[in-house]
Amino acid sequence: MAQVIETIDVDVPVNVAYNQWTQFETFPEFLSFVESITQIDDTHTHWKVKIAGAVREFDATITEQHADERVAWNSTGGDENHAGVVTFHKITDTTSRVTVQLDWEAEGFLEKVGAVFGVDDIAIKSDLKNFKKFIESQGSSTGQWRGDVAN
Repeated sequence: MAQVIETIDVDVPVNVAYNQWTQFETFPEFLSFVESITQIDDTHTHWKVKIAGAVREFDATITEQHADERVAWNSTGGDENHAGVVTFHKITDTTSRVTVQLDWEAEGFLEKVGAVFGVDDIAIKSDLKNFKKFIESQGSSTGQWRGDVAN
């Protein structure tokens, strides 16, 4: 199983970074591999992604979510087998740290080669930079969901 862990500091309060991350349907604006996400209900989403040139779809379930702290999920069906967690850490009143951990099964030759050569790490790092630009240019989140999902 492949794994990526990347961190970035953003110049917004932790609640702003967290609130934006709960707006799954905006992910295509800063995550290059995401074509679309449909929020089905508070804990279920449907994803359409493009990985190594192939379009794939899957459902995901939010398994744990705590305001200003973390969002964790698992894929539940479709073309991808993965899990992830994003954690949010207050550095100062106006700066926060966002850490992403993704675990997945590389499918096909290109994904396996990409995992070996760290292409996924580079892509996630780049997408976190995109998130930083997006949220800092906004200055506030485009929405929020402050509910709690217990593990």
